[in-house]
Amino acid sequence: MSNMSIKNIIFSLLLCIGFVSSSNAQSGTVRGYVYDKETGEPILYGNVFLSGTTIGTNTDYNGFYNITEIPVGEYILVASYLGYDSSRTEIVIKDKGFVNKSLYLEAGGIQIEEISVSAARTSARTEVQISKISVSAKQIKALPSVGGEADIAQYLQVLPGVVSTGDQGGQIYIRGGSPVQNKIILDGLNIYNPFHSLGFYSVFETELIRNVDVFTGGFNAEYGGRVSAIVDIKTREGNKSRLGGYISGSPFMAKALIEGPIQKFKEGGGSTSFVLTGKQSLIDQTSKTLYKYAANSEDVGLPFFFTDMYAKLSHVTAGGSKFNVFGFNFNDQYNDPAIADIGWKNTGVGTSFTLIPETSSLIVNGVIGVTNYDIGIEEDGQDRRSAIKEFGANIDFTYFGNESEFKYGIGLQGMRTDFDFTNPFGINLSQVQNTTEVSAFLKYRRKIGNLIIEPSIRVMYYASQTVFSPEPRLGIKYNITDKLRFKGAAGLYSQNILSTSAERDVVNLFSGFLTGPESRVEDFDGKKLKNNLQTARHLVGGIEYDLLDNLQINLEGYLKVYDQLIVVNRNKLSASESDYALETGEAYGAEISAKYEMPKYYIWATYTYGFVNRDDGNQVYPTVFDRRHNLNLLGTYNLDKKGDFQLSARWNMGSGFPFTQTTGYYNNVNFFDGVNTDYTTSNPDDIGIIFSEQRNGGRLPFYHRFDISATKKWFFSKYTGIEANISVTNVYDRPNIFYFDRLRYLRVNQLPILPSGGIKFFF
Repeated sequence: MSNMSIKNIIFSLLLCIGFVSSSNAQSGTVRGYVYDKETGEPILYGNVFLSGTTIGTNTDYNGFYNITEIPVGEYILVASYLGYDSSRTEIVIKDKGFVNKSLYLEAGGIQIEEISVSAARTSARTEVQISKISVSAKQIKALPSVGGEADIAQYLQVLPGVVSTGDQGGQIYIRGGSPVQNKIILDGLNIYNPFHSLGFYSVFETELIRNVDVFTGGFNAEYGGRVSAIVDIKTREGNKSRLGGYISGSPFMAKALIEGPIQKFKEGGGSTSFVLTGKQSLIDQTSKTLYKYAANSEDVGLPFFFTDMYAKLSHVTAGGSKFNVFGFNFNDQYNDPAIADIGWKNTGVGTSFTLIPETSSLIVNGVIGVTNYDIGIEEDGQDRRSAIKEFGANIDFTYFGNESEFKYGIGLQGMRTDFDFTNPFGINLSQVQNTTEVSAFLKYRRKIGNLIIEPSIRVMYYASQTVFSPEPRLGIKYNITDKLRFKGAAGLYSQNILSTSAERDVVNLFSGFLTGPESRVEDFDGKKLKNNLQTARHLVGGIEYDLLDNLQINLEGYLKVYDQLIVVNRNKLSASESDYALETGEAYGAEISAKYEMPKYYIWATYTYGFVNRDDGNQVYPTVFDRRHNLNLLGTYNLDKKGDFQLSARWNMGSGFPFTQTTGYYNNVNFFDGVNTDYTTSNPDDIGIIFSEQRNGGRLPFYHRFDISATKKWFFSKYTGIEANISVTNVYDRPNIFYFDRLRYLRVNQLPILPSGGIKFFF
């Protein structure tokens, strides 16, 4: 380990230790959960405070709150949330004592108590939150629902810094990072391919989502193993009070969900519940009648087929500790004879827990699980396959202080990759490898006056590389005024997973996964690298400004330097050439977003101006996902007070992706007879393409699309009713390019105008 690495570790540890402090005054702690009194659902980001004082906090995405260092005495503990009646209870704080108190809110009139600032604005003043966007199921459903089905895949494309390849292909790129450089987490388990080939939909069921945290850069040491971004998705428990669910159908898919209690929720007691959901695409059949004009041929239709299933069993104790067992099976198939036949499957099972000891300020979270991802493709007569199996176990511990938080944890991941690939030149690349990753992290957050500081460090050990990777990180925020805040973050990042996606293609149908090779790759000067990890540095700075109580402006600038990227040598011509090559790169840009929220209106506008470059040792070139301009406008309007009749619209505009231009063609003769081959009389096997020497030197046309939808609910009883949805995707039928068939000199477009409707029966 280098002296610089040791210095980084010592510096980060000193930061963590230096800011840890404790109060000598007599004080105690109160903590617990805030629930909906009727359903047992947690109240997310509600307000909890001690009446007549300035002491208080907000609940998290689980409804959990923790208030520490409260002076001894008697207090009135209050919980409040918009749309609910407040709940009050008396508590007695003793020296070094712990009060575990859950509160239950009953739906009622809008209450404005002693606090006038929303939970979101309070969190903005007390947490760094740089390059972090939290998304709820409610926000996802506010987006125009393509085919009558709202999905996180559609919402992610609206976020600043996120670039999508369009309607087909199912890939997103976050601030210059390719899909393999973004970690997608479902309830603590890695999902290697979360998006279906029909880019409107992911494997995640919107109705099950409790919270999504998207970190587009500069994330703290709690997350690791990727060099670009994190998408952390957490699902809710099943209904704790009654049996319920829904059945829905549209031209795109059919869905069903059922949930209910095994042990019913009671105030002050525990509960056990289950939820089971499944969906299956229909578009491959319905398109042959409804969308003939959108398909490549009448016989094929729109050749997208997928099925998803997810199940979860949850137990919540009276004290708030939680235990979950869950499993999933996601399948996707794309079969178009003119392009490719591809199929993938992702399965997994896991258990997670949260332990809240009654007499300790320690909170323990953990997850253990296994996943298996398989993908195979037949394209241009070539078969390719890839599989990755992973076992993971993670546990972390959290201590809460007065305006501070200290968290640490350890993790273990075991992976087996099985990969076989033949490139267009007939050269085979295969890898079967087992590897282990061990990680540990420390994170400390402290509010000191107007300053919030969050130093952290993560240490990764990659067994196949025999490499320790110390990764110090730092986040800060300064509240300049009550409405104006400055924030910044920096850190080091690494990963040992790489992908085989073709950089020449904007849309990659096949993404195989490998771990970094054990034999050292050469750098640009022919010297062996010290390790074969992907490594990056992030630097982010930004400003938050509350222009009005309901209008927030966020401006961020970012720089990601990819110091070392190991890529598969897809153009290998002989067995003597290396299977891998080195690249470096950088991504930088600026983002601005404005969010205006009222009871009836929700308007969100985002704009990103960015650059993404790579250097392969021969030339610096823009990546195929280097979109210079990306603009999103989203708006929703509720026609009634309850939000049962909603109109939504979204417009997206993006500048064209780069591509490598064609300069000519040639007759490709295989020399099966070696030097004896008579190239003057033999028939060519196929047509070869001569590409421009300047990689990705051209630009596709601008992309833009307008989507609208309307949703209306009718209730037959308190819980039973029908929800109808009508939508139009690509309203003005913009012919956005999907890809260009160079050999046939044929342009293939993204999906044209697609009107749709859906109906859901819920109970």
